[in-house]
Amino acid sequence: MKSQFLKLRSRITPTIWFISVIIFALFLTFVLPQVSNKSYEITQTTESPDGSFFYTPEKLYDVAEAYGEAGRSYYIKERFSFDLIWPLVYWFFLITSITILYRSVTNGKWLFLSLLPSFGVIFDYLENFATSLIMFFYPRSFSLFAWCAPFFTSIKWSLIYVSFLVIIIGCLLQVIQFGKKVFNDLNHKA
Repeated sequence: MKSQFLKLRSRITPTIWFISVIIFALFLTFVLPQVSNKSYEITQTTESPDGSFFYTPEKLYDVAEAYGEAGRSYYIKERFSFDLIWPLVYWFFLITSITILYRSVTNGKWLFLSLLPSFGVIFDYLENFATSLIMFFYPRSFSLFAWCAPFFTSIKWSLIYVSFLVIIIGCLLQVIQFGKKVFNDLNHKA
């Protein structure tokens, strides 16, 4: 497994990272606002299970009711179109950023930081599946999925937030490493 991470590390170049940044920025700037506006237009609410860190099964059913039939149908369609692509976009950005920032770290434990976004995507897809089942079968109750959906959502957001925190820490470590190099270079010249 470690050798696969090393292969991944060597294949992710600054150019690939830059492409991931551009794609991520384009999605944040153009695609997400458009999807959000369309969702509001159809559901007449800004509430969405995807946007909350945690919610109860009751809240999920309240949202399903508030969406109405057209809103629930739209929600399901978006989970299996847009929300198949969006997790891959943020995954690409997060995994390339973490890999680039921690490339110089050879400790195997650090290599596994690259897995955080992958698990985030898995839980995003599980969340989409569970919430879509609730929307599809509403008003019938599916307690297992109604309880699993908020759990999946919380795990997804936790993994994504930790991935961004890892990136921030990686940036700080890179600045410190660069500062040390500049300081050492200045001392050797003196």
